[in-house]
Amino acid sequence: MNQIDQSFFSLVNEIRSKSLQEIYTSIYQQYFHIPKQTQDSLENYFQTFPYWGKLKRSEGIYDELYLRSISLKEHIEDYAWLYQKLGDYRSKKVLYAILSNWYRFDFETLGTCGEKNYSHYFDFDLISCDEKEVFVDLGAYVGDTIMDYLTQYGSHCYQKIYGYEVTEESFTSLKKSLSYYPNILCQKKAVSDESGILYIEKNAVDASANIVWKEGKEENAIETVTLDEDIKEPITFLKMDIEGSETKALLGAKRHITEEHPKLAISVYHNHEDLWKIPKLIYEMWDGYFFDLRYYGNAVFPTEIVLFAVKE
Repeated sequence: MNQIDQSFFSLVNEIRSKSLQEIYTSIYQQYFHIPKQTQDSLENYFQTFPYWGKLKRSEGIYDELYLRSISLKEHIEDYAWLYQKLGDYRSKKVLYAILSNWYRFDFETLGTCGEKNYSHYFDFDLISCDEKEVFVDLGAYVGDTIMDYLTQYGSHCYQKIYGYEVTEESFTSLKKSLSYYPNILCQKKAVSDESGILYIEKNAVDASANIVWKEGKEENAIETVTLDEDIKEPITFLKMDIEGSETKALLGAKRHITEEHPKLAISVYHNHEDLWKIPKLIYEMWDGYFFDLRYYGNAVFPTEIVLFAVKE
């Protein structure tokens, strides 16, 4: 057993041996041993991007710490399952680094895992593309990921591209930035597990973090579709970064996944559950995928985690 295996399973066994209260108490106590500047940074981050729960020591609020404790204790076997399914040791180290950060505020290991070789979503060792590609970008924002695709693989390395974006200002920029390229369809629609109407809830700081919700103001209503209904042709490559709606969007793409087995690049960092839940969901849809993880975030708190699922 190598060093990464030893570190991971030592952590797993330690978590197995402790109760939920013991895990939370340990995390809570360690939180007050990290530098105050880092505490402030974390609390400001969770206030700006409230996916993971509230954390504000001045008010005695530690929801985020408790939620990570629950995820570790109740789903440690799911994380062990994922570890065994990962295809390379870069991926295994990423998973260990994330759990160690949650449990020990281990900034050092997480800091060594940042991907420096390839751009976000387009790891050449995992994802190959050709001129027949039908690429679907959920969370297309202003077109940065699609432009990156065209730069990395070549401007003629696709048959068709779909870009889905919900925010009006971002959608306008998306259409403008891609207007010179043929066969790129920009869709101002939300993608979920059923068609209908959802409502945009705007983030006060960053439009890329806008989310969709079941209730809201009429002026924020957005048409919502499933990929199975909205795209009839086969797709070959599906990317998702839609602020916590990835699970529902995957359910709405079940036909594409089970019948066509497209390459998947899915963000799995918008809560404490997606890291294990999304791989299991994909595996239940089709067990022929191979999984890998890549990390594009910082050393303080694990964000920008991408799960790649590719058939052999």
